[in-house]
Amino acid sequence: MENHSLFFILLWLPWSFFILGDPQLLNSQTQALLQLKKHLEYPKQLDIWYDRRTMFCFLPPSSKVNISCEFHSVTELKIMGDKPSIEVTDFHGFPIPNQTLSVSFSMDSFVTTLTRLTSLKVLSLVSLGIWGPLPNKIHRLSSLECLDLSSNFLFGSIPPKVSTMVKIQTLVLDDNFFNDTVHVFDFTSNLTSLSLKNNKLKQGPLDFTSLTHLKVLDLSGNRLYSHLPTIPKGLIMVSLNRNSFNGEIPTQYTLLTHLQHLDISFNSLIGIPPASLFSFPNISSLNLASNMLSGSLGYYNLTCGNNLEFVDISDNRLTGSLPSCLNSESGNKVVNFSGNCLSIDHHHQHPLSYCRDEVHKDQSTQNADGLGVSISLIVGIVVIIVLLGIAFVIICRHYCHRRISEQHLLHKSVHENSATGFSSEILNNARYISETTKLGTQSLPPCRSFTLEELNEATNNFDNSAFLGEGSYGKLYKGRLEGGSQVAIRCLPTTKKYWIRNLKLRLDMLAKIRHPHLVAILGHCIEVKQDDGCVNRVFLVYEYIPNGNFRSYLSENCVGEVLNWSERLAVLIGVCKAVQFLHTGVIPGFFHNRLKTNNILLNEHRMAKLNDYGLSIISEETNNCKVKGEDPKSWQMTSLEDDVYSFGLILLETMIGPSLAAKKEGTLRDELACLSKQEGRGRLMNPVVSATASQESISIVISITNKCIFPELWSRPSFEDILWNLQYAAQVQDQIVNKD
Repeated sequence: MENHSLFFILLWLPWSFFILGDPQLLNSQTQALLQLKKHLEYPKQLDIWYDRRTMFCFLPPSSKVNISCEFHSVTELKIMGDKPSIEVTDFHGFPIPNQTLSVSFSMDSFVTTLTRLTSLKVLSLVSLGIWGPLPNKIHRLSSLECLDLSSNFLFGSIPPKVSTMVKIQTLVLDDNFFNDTVHVFDFTSNLTSLSLKNNKLKQGPLDFTSLTHLKVLDLSGNRLYSHLPTIPKGLIMVSLNRNSFNGEIPTQYTLLTHLQHLDISFNSLIGIPPASLFSFPNISSLNLASNMLSGSLGYYNLTCGNNLEFVDISDNRLTGSLPSCLNSESGNKVVNFSGNCLSIDHHHQHPLSYCRDEVHKDQSTQNADGLGVSISLIVGIVVIIVLLGIAFVIICRHYCHRRISEQHLLHKSVHENSATGFSSEILNNARYISETTKLGTQSLPPCRSFTLEELNEATNNFDNSAFLGEGSYGKLYKGRLEGGSQVAIRCLPTTKKYWIRNLKLRLDMLAKIRHPHLVAILGHCIEVKQDDGCVNRVFLVYEYIPNGNFRSYLSENCVGEVLNWSERLAVLIGVCKAVQFLHTGVIPGFFHNRLKTNNILLNEHRMAKLNDYGLSIISEETNNCKVKGEDPKSWQMTSLEDDVYSFGLILLETMIGPSLAAKKEGTLRDELACLSKQEGRGRLMNPVVSATASQESISIVISITNKCIFPELWSRPSFEDILWNLQYAAQVQDQIVNKD
């Protein structure tokens, strides 16, 4: 009987781990973790995350990685990397080798993947080289109670949507490069600890009184320039040191009776420090060093709290005697008071005249600052009036001589602004985020204006031997520039809808775009009719991509070598990244990009590059929408969704083959429905795809394709969702290939 019981226990014990411990994560949770590993570029700490069969919830915790789970979902994720930002003194938004993640890292896609871990309560990602602006979508982690992204390379502003995370209690963003103005914090009152130390935050109205549960506040090591912030009474630890706070210590600070630690050193504070700061019942550490505090502490009958252990009032303008409770001989306190004008022998004190002179200088400086502000205001008003007058004169001259100035504009080279890479017109009318700039100099010459003579010479006067083809955006020619580099030159259809200056502005905007998966526009040429000054022809000069288009690699009947499934996924992922960049990586975004397989070119490494993008801003279609009186926002949304639909057709053509182009929409939906069934795949799927694709990988792509061509616009996915699914499909495919 005992043997039977023992056998039963041994049999049941392994299964108990599965039943009670919930070891099996949801498939979506496992996918998200593996995708995070890929986003983080496979750090050594995550080598134990092998594949989707990994028992993530039972991995042993370490100082580098820890995962906790409940009910088949990840509730705690902690990863400590080896790329601390504290070793970098300044960061300008560009990836740094061996310090940040690579140029291909996308903060937006990374956070999108994180938000799939919907049950996360604790998230700590420290020293991982993560870089970029923190997206607003971080607020989708609605269950989060603790968020720590310290010691990375995050910059820009702290997302306003963080304030909507109602369960968050601890927010730590230390040692990053957030550099925007600090706005009024309107976090949920559940926040108990807020630490933003060692960033580049600037001045702004600082009021934390709504955070009634806040116990710890650390804003040290920033560039905050204002009066000390208004803070709630329940705070225990406050660190505001190493900023540029000015003015006197507010009387409100005398009510912080729960304080145990206060550090406001290395600021520009003035006046006599309130005596109550020294006598709070729980205060143990008080640091007022390196300010401009003045007056005599002996003026008060100053007493010290029973728990006070450390006081630093050094390097101020304090005079008089040192209060008896701060005497180093009384108790076990550590008291630093050097660099003042106290009436104490030795101890590195200045003469009394020094502090009086310095206080006088400080007051004079403040008065001068106030007077300077008034004078600056008056001067500013006068300057604005003068500038308005000058602008009026310039505008009048401009309109009187518009044709002459526009002709002159056509011959101005874009190289005028080569230092910044952007013309003055662009800076006045459009703003590009840092990714555009950082990708703008990768082994390609800067964009410039070409003369018609240069293009005639490059194409032998547009000889038929240079003709490559013709599409909806005009004829395409192959050319060779004077330096020997090959280019592709597109002659756009004639348009008279824009002034020359407006047209050049739009062309300059288009030519500044750089991305690894976009065919780079090297410049443009505008030919003007001599008789009426109207535009005759517009040329765009592209980098030349030699290996044909994607469509020519999709069928056995095509000229190029047929791509297998893994290679097709790589092309799709590259194009998806390019379109996502066009939509969200540049402001204003470029939509309605006429996505087709024959507009996807492959270079010598079979790397995908999207061609003929963004031309809607100078095409007839943009103006037609405006002529019809449509709402620009409505048109923009429709255009964005058109790109999603078009990309869905590319996905379908990648699976079925080029014969897809001639079919009607209803037929396409029917065929896509058939692909969801095994017998339909055998009948419709391209043979190469059938032979080289795993069933799970192809199923993921079929699912996202179905969403892309969904009839209702609002039901279609975003490009970040499409990208996530394609990358996961590629990961699944790689695992199958490597296993075989």
